[in-house]
Amino acid sequence: MKCIPLIAIAVTLLMSCENKPAAPAEAATDGSRITGTWKLISAKSIEKGDTTVTAPVSGQETIKIFNNSHFAFFTHDLQHGTDSATAVFGSGSGTYTLAGDTYSEHLIYCSYRGWEDKDFTFKMKVSQDTIVQSGEEKIDSLNVDHQIIETYVRVKS
Repeated sequence: MKCIPLIAIAVTLLMSCENKPAAPAEAATDGSRITGTWKLISAKSIEKGDTTVTAPVSGQETIKIFNNSHFAFFTHDLQHGTDSATAVFGSGSGTYTLAGDTYSEHLIYCSYRGWEDKDFTFKMKVSQDTIVQSGEEKIDSLNVDHQIIETYVRVKS
C-alpha cells in the first residue's frame, strides 16, 4: 500500500515529460563505398570551352583520402624538392556528403587559403576501384570559374 503513492508520483512525472523531437539527422551519406585512399590519375579543367589537362604532372603525385565524413587531399613532388623551383606541396581537407551520385564538399583547410570555407557540389561516379568526380569550381573572389573532371583509382593496401 505504501508503494501506491510512489507509483502515482512516477506515473505523473512520466506523463508530464514532453516528447522531445529527435536530434536532427546528419546529412545522408553513403560514403562507406569510397572510404580509403585514392590516387589521382587524370584531371582536366574546362574554362570558357578550353580544356586543359591538369594531371598527371610529371614528378608529382596527388592522393585523396576519405573516411565516413571527412576528406583530405595531398599533392607533392616525388623528387623531395627543397627549393622553390622543385618543392611542391598542396593540401586541403574538410567534410563531405555523398548521396547517390551527388558529392558535396565543404573545404575547411587548404594550403591555398582563398579556397578555405568554400562549398562545392560535384557528380561522383564510383565504379569498382575507380572514382570519376566532375562539376563546377566557382570562387568569385579568386576569379575561379571552371569545370573539372578528375579520375582516381583506389590505392591497394
